[in-house]
Amino acid sequence: MVGCARETVVTGFACFGAAIALCIALYFVYLFLEIHVLSGTSLTKYGANKKSRGTGSWALVTGATDGIGREFSVQLAQNGFNIVLVSRTVEKLVALGADIESKYPGTKTAHYAMDFAVATPAQYEELAKLTSHLDVAVLINNVGLSHAMPVPFIEMDPVEMNKIVMVNIVATQHVTRIFAPRLARRKAGLILNLGSFSGQWATPLLTTYAGSKAFLIAWSQALGEELRHENVDVQLLNTFFVVSSMSKVRRPSAMVPMPKSYVRAALQRINRSSGALGRPYTLTPWPVHAYVDWITNYIVPRGFLLRKAYSTSLDTRRRAIRKAERELKAL
Repeated sequence: MVGCARETVVTGFACFGAAIALCIALYFVYLFLEIHVLSGTSLTKYGANKKSRGTGSWALVTGATDGIGREFSVQLAQNGFNIVLVSRTVEKLVALGADIESKYPGTKTAHYAMDFAVATPAQYEELAKLTSHLDVAVLINNVGLSHAMPVPFIEMDPVEMNKIVMVNIVATQHVTRIFAPRLARRKAGLILNLGSFSGQWATPLLTTYAGSKAFLIAWSQALGEELRHENVDVQLLNTFFVVSSMSKVRRPSAMVPMPKSYVRAALQRINRSSGALGRPYTLTPWPVHAYVDWITNYIVPRGFLLRKAYSTSLDTRRRAIRKAERELKAL
């Protein structure tokens, strides 16, 4: 009897272990499928119409004329949306609108020049008025501002600090406050907020920028749950380095995609999680970023990440100071 009981216990533990191993294996299979295979929600859900351009819904993109914002503008037009372009420089807005209409005949564009770092309530009202007659179904909160170079918070220029907060937090909320009620009324819409690994890792020497992006993580999740009941999709795009003027990275690699590749990956994975498994309303669309996201979120100790981020930021700061000194001597 004792032998039978012991055998039963051993068999039970073996079955339990096998079940755990199977669950772990299935989890990693699902993670792989999330990152590489499973596609997201079709943009037609939000009113994209490639077959009859000009008749589809509108997408509004902030920070629309450069980098990731420009690619969102072009690729959303390619997918059948009309585009509202919002950025600082009128000349760039006009040129991009003409380029989009030329590439995709029938597509309509509109633009509004706005510097979000100093935007007034009247300008937000003007943006709302300009778009009041348009069926805006997609909002891309892409505009963002980082530090000129990594800097200790106690040495930070208050003007720069305020501008980062105004662009990354205040402007994003104000623009969303204009369009979220419209999306809720139409019972179908999409809001994408450009996040950053800096918010997830709490990057030292980029304290205000990191804090602003950390705000977007919590805000996007809360907003996503609120608007889910109105059939409006909200996602934070968790973003590592992409070739852009903000990142100051010029050469693409497996880790650092071009904006075109990054945006294509994002639009193909709407409402998936990829490497952000377990974090609601969050998507890490670029595959290599997705693996880094998962590993750093679930395996690497947070203290190690903070120390590594500080070391990297400090090295970047030193190189930026040396470059500025060389340029000053050359004058």
